[in-house]
Amino acid sequence: MLIAFVLDSLLGDPRWMPHLIVLFGNAISVGEKVLNKGNHKFGKGLVLVVLLVVAAYVATYLLLVGLQAVHPILADSVEVVILFYCLANRTLIQEGQAVFRTLREQGLEAGRKRLSWIVGRDTAHLNEQQIRTATLETLSENLSDGVIAPLFYYFVFGVPGAVTYKMINTLDSMIGYKSDRYRAFGKAAARLDDVANFIPARITAFLMLVVSGKLLGLNFVFREGQQHSSPNAGYPEAALAYILNCQFGGPNTYQGKRVDKPYIGSNPRTITDQDLKTATYVNWVSSLLFILLYCIIFFVVRDIH
Repeated sequence: MLIAFVLDSLLGDPRWMPHLIVLFGNAISVGEKVLNKGNHKFGKGLVLVVLLVVAAYVATYLLLVGLQAVHPILADSVEVVILFYCLANRTLIQEGQAVFRTLREQGLEAGRKRLSWIVGRDTAHLNEQQIRTATLETLSENLSDGVIAPLFYYFVFGVPGAVTYKMINTLDSMIGYKSDRYRAFGKAAARLDDVANFIPARITAFLMLVVSGKLLGLNFVFREGQQHSSPNAGYPEAALAYILNCQFGGPNTYQGKRVDKPYIGSNPRTITDQDLKTATYVNWVSSLLFILLYCIIFFVVRDIH
């Protein structure tokens, strides 16, 4: 785990390397094209989810067992690489920084386009404040999805658990929408992702408050976080809104349709570059704190045994 986290911190997601998530995306895309037609779309979507999630766990488990039989060092090395693929904090932070930098140096249109690489909402009509706000919302939400949740499932189920979580998360990001095309077919993927992220999202929000020295914000987080349309994303977003004393949420447009979301926080102040620096600090230190807690628990349990 430590080596995988260091690799992610140093390398991010190099574009020249084949990536596990691209493999997942291709499998989901093929399955969606084959199954998402005709009647009984919910059932077909459920079949796709079950097949891919089970396959992710079983394939990873059997691969590692086979490699262990060849040589333990080979198995350990592959485990490091796979877990490295499951983490995305450096890339997440770099993408957030790129949006702010592009907006500052190249203007509004370029900033809108750069933001569209990392968010699902329509960006064509966003102003500068909305672009910065969307970037920070994404940083907070994806701290859970891209770091804490994979590490949590690694802690519970080992590397196969982390891989399985990433399959669940990728399914949701590709077909878990409420659009006409995916409303029925992607419902199972969306619901499973909600269940998988329930604990990690709340752990993430707690860690964010701890590293900021703002544990008094717990009441705020649990009050404001539950207003989000997602049962999970609102908690890390609310934590960052409290830390920065700003306002997130509000109406947005997705695939041409306006979605009225409640606001998180009550201070609609202007978002600045300093806020991005604070969010970056929170992401890195929250990740490190989670790893530290994991190591403490690991060594305590080992000593007990």
